[in-house]
Amino acid sequence: MSLRLLTAGESHGPELVVVLDGMPAGVPIDQEEVDHHLRRRQQGYGRGARSTKVERDHAEIVSGVFQGRTTGAPIAIRIANQDYLNQPAAPRPPITVPRPGHADLAGAVKYGAQDLRQIRERASARETAGRVAAGALAGALLSEFSIEVGSFVTSVGMITTGWDLAHLSGEELLALAAAAERDQMRCPDQSAAQLMVEAVDRARLGRETLGGTFVVFATNLPLGLGSHTQWDLRLDGRLAGAMLSVPAVKGVEVGPAFEVARMQGSLAQDPIASVTGSAPRRSNFAGGVEGGMTDGQPLVIRCAMKPLSSVRAPLASVDLATGAGSEPPYIRSDICAVPAAAVVGEAMVRVVLASALLDRFGGDRLDLMLAAASGLGPAGGDVS
Repeated sequence: MSLRLLTAGESHGPELVVVLDGMPAGVPIDQEEVDHHLRRRQQGYGRGARSTKVERDHAEIVSGVFQGRTTGAPIAIRIANQDYLNQPAAPRPPITVPRPGHADLAGAVKYGAQDLRQIRERASARETAGRVAAGALAGALLSEFSIEVGSFVTSVGMITTGWDLAHLSGEELLALAAAAERDQMRCPDQSAAQLMVEAVDRARLGRETLGGTFVVFATNLPLGLGSHTQWDLRLDGRLAGAMLSVPAVKGVEVGPAFEVARMQGSLAQDPIASVTGSAPRRSNFAGGVEGGMTDGQPLVIRCAMKPLSSVRAPLASVDLATGAGSEPPYIRSDICAVPAAAVVGEAMVRVVLASALLDRFGGDRLDLMLAAASGLGPAGGDVS
């Protein structure tokens, strides 16, 4: 892949560190836009006190950007952890009881950790702040090609709302995302959003957590991002892997995939009306990807997020130090983080699409990429 994203740092360490390697030279970077996306990740009804009251995430870009434009060198970013200042200076007793649903047990065995903090600090979803910062940078490149990425929540717990994903235009998707930006649950359906808020309140009182589903989409994609030639070049595979890397996301579908699985083949296709017009297909059951490549339709991905594993309700576990049954300690957590996960999902989609864009049009300089793309037809493909 042309774009490489690496993060480092622990949840309660002094800072998170991000390296984005492969960005072409000449891309304009707006520092406030990066911080705007970081704030979006911290919002959402059901978030815990750390996100809403403690951290004030700010991306300090320390290399790879000069006078507001990328240089082509690796971009490095620091994000300070404000909660680091609240950590006790004295050593604390080791945590030896793993929490079900977390990386604690597998990580302790794999790395020989005697204190589960060594595992949970890095496995924490706090790491996704770095991904969101990188996604904002990748989004700056996509914007130069008029590619827009957005998201909205479609369910929280048992409260569901939905749209016909196979028949939403790019304009309709953007309108849903705009409505989601104005809602604390990132849900465009106001009546459903209120029910989601009430469900989160009930979960809090019941010492529980809630998961849900969200949609991430991209519009105005050129034809042919990705490739059919190797399994690891297929864009849908790359996107699915990126989305499943988001903590607590356990399922991904491109387009309404599980609905399509119940349909007859003749009804599950997207007949081609034109290769140059603004409405080339009458449907989008493929979710914008055919044969591992973008097909000119909006990219539509839906993700399923499990309920967060840090619950106050009692759970069975085993003390790794003694072998005796024991209840794991409660570590502060969100009640519901589906709105935040949608923002993280946007970031991952931006990074994958930016990498695919670099593969398609070359990646040393923005002006050369734009020149390479300028000879394509209106649908983003050479139709000469």
